Amino acid sequence: MTNTWMRHFLILTISAALSAEFAKAADGGRPVRKIETAEFDGLRHKTNTVILDVRTSEEFKAGHVEKALNVDFRSSDFAKKVAQLDKEKTYLVHCARGGRSEAAVDVLRKAGLTNVLDYTGGFSAWTKAGKPVVR
Repeated sequence: MTNTWMRHFLILTISAALSAEFAKAADGGRPVRKIETAEFDGLRHKTNTVILDVRTSEEFKAGHVEKALNVDFRSSDFAKKVAQLDKEKTYLVHCARGGRSEAAVDVLRKAGLTNVLDYTGGFSAWTKAGKPVVR
């Protein structure tokens, strides 16, 4: 009985490890690149780039980066909306200070988006740097 149990345990352990490797391989296993204000500002003008603001619609209406797309991370349909995004684009993801964007990036990558950058300072860093805001 002990050998059978041990065999099953080994099979389950190996299966779990392989599943983790396959999931890692799906997005290249690369860590998400975090960017600061200067790089965000430079990349936001590129034609294949989308600024993805994951704050609430109220926060977005109070002020946002020009041409940003607002998809509220806290909304119940966030994953559904993310799944509809163009996988060929590069996404500059930000929130107010960096917490929600980090979590949102995980959802984007699970949806198959591989060109995702996390703007760690968020909208707070943007405004603190005196960058332009649309109201």
